[in-house]
Amino acid sequence: MNRLTRLGAAITTAVALAGAAWAEDPIKIALVHGLSGSAFEAFSKQAQTGFELGIEYATGGTNAVKGRPIEVIIKDTQFKPDVARAVLAEAYGDDEVLLAVGATSSGVTKGMLPIAEEYEKILIVEPAVADSLTGPESNRYVFKTSRNSSMDMQAQALALKPDADLHVATIAEDYAFGRDGIEAFKAALEGSGATVVTEEYVPQGTADFTAAAERMFNALKDKEGRKVILIYIAGGGDAPGKIQALDPERYGIEISMGGHILPVLPTYKRFPGMEGAVYYYYEAYDNPVNQWLVETHQERFDGPPDFFTAGGMSAALAVVKALEEAPDYETETLIETMEGMSWETPKGTMTFRPEDHQALQSMVHFKIRVDDDVEWAIPEKVRIIEPGEMNIPIGRTND
Repeated sequence: MNRLTRLGAAITTAVALAGAAWAEDPIKIALVHGLSGSAFEAFSKQAQTGFELGIEYATGGTNAVKGRPIEVIIKDTQFKPDVARAVLAEAYGDDEVLLAVGATSSGVTKGMLPIAEEYEKILIVEPAVADSLTGPESNRYVFKTSRNSSMDMQAQALALKPDADLHVATIAEDYAFGRDGIEAFKAALEGSGATVVTEEYVPQGTADFTAAAERMFNALKDKEGRKVILIYIAGGGDAPGKIQALDPERYGIEISMGGHILPVLPTYKRFPGMEGAVYYYYEAYDNPVNQWLVETHQERFDGPPDFFTAGGMSAALAVVKALEEAPDYETETLIETMEGMSWETPKGTMTFRPEDHQALQSMVHFKIRVDDDVEWAIPEKVRIIEPGEMNIPIGRTND
């Protein structure tokens, strides 16, 4: 059971304070994400668990930095942009947090960016993904530990081994996550000879993919070479299963998609041998941070960590590294400390790119293996795709 989770818009919780640290003022950090109102709540809860574990790991169990306890203030965005802006402003203003971390939905998080600029306080984006969160509409107060759509899609393109014989139809949800992802995928294919023959965008929550699938089949069926439908949908609706049920194999069409959280991976058993890319799988990384995370999570929660757990931990590790290295906690000092900063995570080394504050990081090329003794399909590591292999566009230049 998550001992620190407290639902509600303004519940304050201290993270296992060490005795001597009570004498010092706490370092307040807001964790701003959706805890009600969406199926994406599971992502938020994983990220919060990872954040709490990350604070513990990074401080050696003291949950304090330089003798000051870390106090985490939980804010629920309800997955609504107006609520997200309001609770972030409340955290910066009334609660006087040093910095904030969040949020879950890319669309909701995008609306939070101006609030960080207005209050001149840092917002670390985790786990929202869209490239635009560090793009031209972002600002110098925003840092991003989560991967972005370009990383998803550059890695996915590498996993597909693109050449002139590859023809791809794409389907994604019609919001920032989906559209940024497909634009990034097309950019990743440039120069490879591969072709995107059609793009389909569906509303969030779509349950019937028949019409979109038939349009993709028609665009692909007469092509010579390898034909692939790329599915980039984060929500429910089981797009892969429903598209597969329409029998794309009769046209020689394959399905490809990125990895997902563990509760979704049982559905991947329908796709043995499928290759793709994923942000994190707990068996893919062999380093001290990941070993601790896997062992600790297994002991406390009777199961392995998921990829948003790893993301939340990575954000916490970045926070503690910055707090340890900064000579003071003025915002400008923290920005200077964090630009170009590298730190160790369950995924290996991450580095905040100075130009746009996106954390450069590795991805996992996987191949689905089905084991009857394992509840979910195993995204077995083919190899780690290192940051230097991906040409991630710079979103925003510092002003």
